Amino acid sequence: MPAGTFKHSFKLAHHDALGLAVYNCGFQRCDGGYTWGPAVRDHYLIHYITSGKGRYFDGRKEHLLARGDGFLVTPAHKVFYEADSSDPWEYYWVGFNGTDAARLLGQAGLSHSNLIFHYGNDSLLRERLLNIYQQNGSSPSAEARMQAALLLFLADLMEHCAVAQDTHKSGYEYVEKSLRFIDYNYSRSISVDDIARNAGISRSHLYRLFMQHISMPPNEYLTRYRVQKAGLLLSTQHLSVGEAAYSTGFSDQLYFSRVFKKYRGVPPSRYAAAAQNNAEEKSGVTCEEAKKP
Repeated sequence: MPAGTFKHSFKLAHHDALGLAVYNCGFQRCDGGYTWGPAVRDHYLIHYITSGKGRYFDGRKEHLLARGDGFLVTPAHKVFYEADSSDPWEYYWVGFNGTDAARLLGQAGLSHSNLIFHYGNDSLLRERLLNIYQQNGSSPSAEARMQAALLLFLADLMEHCAVAQDTHKSGYEYVEKSLRFIDYNYSRSISVDDIARNAGISRSHLYRLFMQHISMPPNEYLTRYRVQKAGLLLSTQHLSVGEAAYSTGFSDQLYFSRVFKKYRGVPPSRYAAAAQNNAEEKSGVTCEEAKKP
């Protein structure tokens, strides 16, 4: 590595299926012309530039970026970025993923359709990213501290860098609010009217926004979400069909069975049995062996 350049990074060797997990983090002063890609990542990655400049090609357009700019790389999308040859950038980064990652980024105004942000007020984002790196380690406590530090960084992005005008033009903030409401209340007997009322818009407006942004009506999304959660309960918690139905907002077990079969292709009882058999095969214990004293 040429004189004056450096790279400090930390990468976790494994990743659990968590709501939010740090994959890697670090900071680097690049040499002139340093490149990454074209390639894809399997996680989200944010770079924040503290000096110098470079270019980022997101697969659709090129962005010329400099101090105070940041860019997001989204999973499974081919990208390319390159440090300027005469004034190469120095940046801090964090890579992460999890079931909450897209939602948290969306609240900060970032997504695959909005990959660039700017924050040039002070050194706050640099310090937040450096803090993630300083918590690095593979122990459970270190991973928890890294996740907490990542949440602080994302909270600052939400507060300072959300592109409010874009989200309000598209109405996506109402969809986001509705998805959160469903996530928190799917086990109760909520309806589309309840979802629309919570979002503060009419039922017809909610329908149009769901079709525009997630290509399905809100009632279908709610049903699919409940079925997904029920499948998880049947396969991991060993609940009965009736218990899984009741736990995911279905008051009628027969109706639940019909809906589950529609979306999963098999009745819930068969789905649960197959999951149990798979678990026993993986553990190397057969049903007959399990019955032996």
